[in-house]
Amino acid sequence: MSERAGPHDQPQTMCPAFGSLRVGLRMRRTATVVAGSACCVYGLTFTSHFYGARRSVGYVPFDSESLVTGGLFEDVHQAVHDLADPERYDAIVVINLCVPTASGVPLRLLPEAINGVRVVPLEVPGFGVPTHAEAKDKLAAAMLRYARQEAEQGPVAAPRSGRGERPTVALLGEMFPGDPVSISRLLEPMGLAAGQVVPTREWRELYAALDCRAAAAIHPFYTASLAEFEAAGRALVPSAPVGCDGTAAWLEAVGAACDVGRAEIDAAKAAALPALQEAVAAAPVRGRITVSGYEGSELLVARLLVECGADVRYVGTAVGQTPWSDPDREWLAARGIPVRFRASLEDDTGAVDEHQPDLAIGTTPVVQHAKEQAIPGLYFTNLISARPLMGPSGPAALAQVINAAIGNKERFDAMNAFFAGVGTGETGGVWSEPPQIPPRVEIRGGGARRCGEEG
Repeated sequence: MSERAGPHDQPQTMCPAFGSLRVGLRMRRTATVVAGSACCVYGLTFTSHFYGARRSVGYVPFDSESLVTGGLFEDVHQAVHDLADPERYDAIVVINLCVPTASGVPLRLLPEAINGVRVVPLEVPGFGVPTHAEAKDKLAAAMLRYARQEAEQGPVAAPRSGRGERPTVALLGEMFPGDPVSISRLLEPMGLAAGQVVPTREWRELYAALDCRAAAAIHPFYTASLAEFEAAGRALVPSAPVGCDGTAAWLEAVGAACDVGRAEIDAAKAAALPALQEAVAAAPVRGRITVSGYEGSELLVARLLVECGADVRYVGTAVGQTPWSDPDREWLAARGIPVRFRASLEDDTGAVDEHQPDLAIGTTPVVQHAKEQAIPGLYFTNLISARPLMGPSGPAALAQVINAAIGNKERFDAMNAFFAGVGTGETGGVWSEPPQIPPRVEIRGGGARRCGEEG
């Protein structure tokens, strides 16, 4: 139980289904059909297109009658059948939201394929999947399972670019486009290459991902996807090559997982670490910082900040603790930095109140909470996740945005002074008095009375 439990004691996240929807909408030749309440589907499609989706979302409406009589399932089946055009699609993702899931609409009864188009059913209710980040893993794992079973049955399509000569390390988790390139350079002295990033952008890339020597849990919450790699007989590697310590440990772990010789591992470290040390030294960060978010890479960002000299006081993440996050958690704990998994909004804002940082990194409400106190804040998703973290480019990119934000403190103080006295919350603006809440009234057999009155 969280020490600062919120109204529902839940981690921060947008609707979890957004994660699965995002994965499907970013894939070529993939259609997505959603069954759920109209207001939910509207919000999900709005958010998806706000974040760059360029594909339509199929929606199967329902009412109370079709929900309880089985009509909704028949409508979903018909919608999938109508979409199943092998000239246009490799796969159709079908997502049940809260109401159809709670009502037991049986997506598992859909055919595995129609006209050669794969059908991937998925239930992503808000009451069953904790965060949208973990919902990405849920769909990625379902697709990997389907692709793994196909590969076990016979030949499958090769990647568009063909198969490389070197064994690969698959990378789990969305990341800045330049990071896989940096990782490939780190692996080159060991005779390895960066493999496919999961979630993939096309169905045939799933086969390429599985055709690896090892899978790296860059984002440690992809537990279901990692289980598919394990079922395929692949070695698994935790953490990521972030900063000097993280890169050295990761190269050691990859080398051991891929049976690389000691000389090659040492050569990889010798090629990478001096440049990283120079990059970290050239990107100093001075300031007290709290780090939180719901993307799952918060621990990696905190590690890099600490190596750059930042005084990180708190790390909160909405995702749960897994064995694949242990190296990062242990590294931070050894430096006295607390890490809270499944952090609530109250955990994160409480950390801001307690530590009064020079910069608060977090979700939108955390940043708002900080700025109301004239503390600079950065939205993790758009301003931190959208930058490289791996290799020598990571420290410079992160330090630039962090130092710029910390340098805005005087502007925040000036704005805070300018708006002083206008009130806050319920007394902000023209409202000088807090609202008067009328007493609650109970209706009993003897008539209406205020709560607490004796009849």
